[in-house]
Amino acid sequence: MEYGCKYLPMEINYLANINNLRSVKTRHLILLIASFLWSEALVGQQVMRLDFFTDEGKNLMSSQFLTDADSARILTDRLLKKKIAAGFLEAFWKIDTRSDTVQYQLVLGTNYSWVKIDGLDSLDFGSLHSNEKPIPYAEPYHWLEEWVSKQEKNGFPFAKADLQVVEMVDGKLTGRVKLDSGPLITWDSLQVKGNTRTRQGYLQRLSGILPGTPFSQDQFEQGVKKIRASPYFSWGAPPELQFRTRQAVPIFSLQDRRINVFDGIVGFLPNANEPGRLLITGQVDLRLFHLGGKGREIGFQWQKLNQQSQSLDMRFKERFVFGSPLDVEATFSLLKQDSSFVNRSFGIDFGLQVSDQTYLSFFHKRQSGDLVGVSGLSEETTLGKLIDFRWNHYGIKWDWSSLDDVESPRKGSRIQAQISVGNKRIIENTGLPQKAYEDIDRSSPQLQASFVAEKHLLIKPRYGIWLKTSGGHIQNSNLFLNELFRIGGLKSIRGFYETFFFAKSFAYLTMEHRLYLDSRSYLVAFSDLGVLTNPFASPDLDRPVSLGTGINLDTGGGLFSFVLALGRSNTQPMSFSYSRVHFGYLARF
Repeated sequence: MEYGCKYLPMEINYLANINNLRSVKTRHLILLIASFLWSEALVGQQVMRLDFFTDEGKNLMSSQFLTDADSARILTDRLLKKKIAAGFLEAFWKIDTRSDTVQYQLVLGTNYSWVKIDGLDSLDFGSLHSNEKPIPYAEPYHWLEEWVSKQEKNGFPFAKADLQVVEMVDGKLTGRVKLDSGPLITWDSLQVKGNTRTRQGYLQRLSGILPGTPFSQDQFEQGVKKIRASPYFSWGAPPELQFRTRQAVPIFSLQDRRINVFDGIVGFLPNANEPGRLLITGQVDLRLFHLGGKGREIGFQWQKLNQQSQSLDMRFKERFVFGSPLDVEATFSLLKQDSSFVNRSFGIDFGLQVSDQTYLSFFHKRQSGDLVGVSGLSEETTLGKLIDFRWNHYGIKWDWSSLDDVESPRKGSRIQAQISVGNKRIIENTGLPQKAYEDIDRSSPQLQASFVAEKHLLIKPRYGIWLKTSGGHIQNSNLFLNELFRIGGLKSIRGFYETFFFAKSFAYLTMEHRLYLDSRSYLVAFSDLGVLTNPFASPDLDRPVSLGTGINLDTGGGLFSFVLALGRSNTQPMSFSYSRVHFGYLARF
């Protein structure tokens, strides 16, 4: 036993030395094989080192290592053309080959410049005379490019400009310009093809291509972008451009999208307040687009979830009113909150498509609120949370979008913002004592601002992320509960009832992970994080959070959506007993 213990360390060292020897031999073998393969790869192929110098001995660039003559020729041609364009018209390469090194010496020669060019008067650049300062060689060519570009934008797509050298003496050039505008081309009436009800006049105003105006390739490309951004139709075939007897004819083949929406649910329940009669509840959502092929829109949304509360939203939009670039939109909304108050709003917007990505509108809105139940309040000495008010305000909206698809985007961004200001008046309610209004400013300025920003990221062909942030603020010295923002529900912070929260200020962030099933269908996992203030709640600061999952499924005839969400706030715990299921089917036609 002692004998084995005595010689065991030596045995271990011996085995370690053998393993080290094997490791060294293995590394040597790997290096030998790699060297052999590298030498075999270089057989039949010469590695050249290229050095570049000027005739003054200065380095033009660092040494280049190339394996074929074609690469060397491309590189040297590019450098030579750059010098010739700078005015060294006689420049050439002097080549010296030594073993695997090729030295290129660039002989520049004389640097030429212009001292006189005839025919520039018509370009509005003035004339050049021999007693004036010489003009760099490349500059007149830039002038001619600008002239040709200007002609192409003003109805002369076949314009040509030619600068000829008349005389070359001691680095000084004399030249002559020849200009040819070509025939004037004007726009003819555009043609609309495909399965679409779009009117020709509407498409002309949308694209900005009007008959009789000068042709412009840039205008055609901008018009194509505007048509592509429209939610009403998609391309049935690529756009075409034909020239006929000094007229340009744009041809657009369109396919109308199925974007009209109808969703209706009607319920009949026993009326607990009036035995023997039924209570009608339900929801109707009707949105019609591009009516008559003119871009006209109509919207109607009604919702009644219990006996005493209901909401109504209506809108009408007319595009290019009286042939002008202006759009006009009228809106009306009504909200009856149980037996507390009724809010009404009427607005009119004037909008203008500033560019293919930006839409700007100015609006006027009149909002009013009236108390419904004031019985029993005649003895109150102070006002409660609700008030009768009238607010007339004027504002501006800005909408910018770079989404790749209006209906089902996967890439791009969109930002919407608006701000308005106006005078708010508090109306005395005859059901309340007059002394309750003594310390209240009856008339005061009020400001309201809000924004929405979203970003679509396509990480992989079938996986994407959607980020959205939204916020708003109302500023006034005398705010009441029925004037505040209403948020919560499927379109804002999920996991809560619709319009669950009252907020003076709010902001929330939404993140959705989307697994795409096809072009319009996807599975989704999401989270909503928000913060809001309500001066009539205790505490006044709330940080709602929601988590959930769902599916959006395109069935061909419509869009089916199902969302399961859990939400937590100051008044609702995160529990499955408070979970919210948002589902519906939007029929598209």
